[in-house]
Amino acid sequence: MTSKSCILIGAPVQSGASQPGCIMGPDAFRTAGLAETLRDLGHHVSDKGNVSPDAPQHITHANPAIHDLPQTVAWAQALEHAAFDASQTADMPIFLGGDHSLSIGTVPGVARYWADQGRPLFVLWLDAHPDFHSLNSTTSGNLHGTPVAYFSGQPGFEAYPQLSVAVEPANLCMLGIRSVDPAENAALSANNVDVSDMRAIDEHGITAPLRGFLERVRAANGALHVSLDVDFLDPAIAPAVGTTVPGGATFREAHLVMEMLCDSDLVTSLDLVELNPFLDERGRTANLMVDLCASLMGRKVLDRQTRSL
Repeated sequence: MTSKSCILIGAPVQSGASQPGCIMGPDAFRTAGLAETLRDLGHHVSDKGNVSPDAPQHITHANPAIHDLPQTVAWAQALEHAAFDASQTADMPIFLGGDHSLSIGTVPGVARYWADQGRPLFVLWLDAHPDFHSLNSTTSGNLHGTPVAYFSGQPGFEAYPQLSVAVEPANLCMLGIRSVDPAENAALSANNVDVSDMRAIDEHGITAPLRGFLERVRAANGALHVSLDVDFLDPAIAPAVGTTVPGGATFREAHLVMEMLCDSDLVTSLDLVELNPFLDERGRTANLMVDLCASLMGRKVLDRQTRSL
């Protein structure tokens, strides 16, 4: 991989989740040596610190389950601007979460930038959950379950910032899904979203759906945003997340995905989300997430050179 300019942007948001701790995520990534790791790989790295949202405005919604809506909207507005600005100045903006509601801001900001360049944005969603609820359909009220429905232009988001550019549902690919609510399932089916759950991955492997998606991105001259949630991984190897779902991606499956993304040279921005250091074991999950980012950015786990006998 050629050297890239990388901007690290912290998003210590936890208003979209029910369990506190994600607010410490950005600093955990820094402590685990993300910037130093990327520099060792030959990339130019600048850390812009953490985004600070403006004071929340008074916003309400008829769904009584929803909590922290004004705070989440304030974060979305701040992160949309930060993502747009970072995309203008760096090859690879990397957003350090924070819960997955940060993508309510990061993906629209990146999409707006690439629309100005005349290129469509594609999104690879690596997660146990599709996060395809509307504000009307969520029963938990946790807004980290809404970003994909929002940024793909689904109805029911009048309380969120108005989208400048929506990501087409056909430009989405979800891998590792294994916890889907009925309302999300119906919405995903209605929009023909490309979803590979863990059963499909168990039966057919993880390379085929990813390779097919990357071919679509390349054929469209698209930009690719990757959103990596800690709970994409099996909790046995990544315990530091408040939404653990058994049966996630293994160490090798996760690194294979990152290596394939590196080989494609299509990735233009990245979310690292849902890291809750309060639930970690001596930094184990933070270190693994940094290692996965390193694989995406050019580090190989295995020596691929042919060895003479």
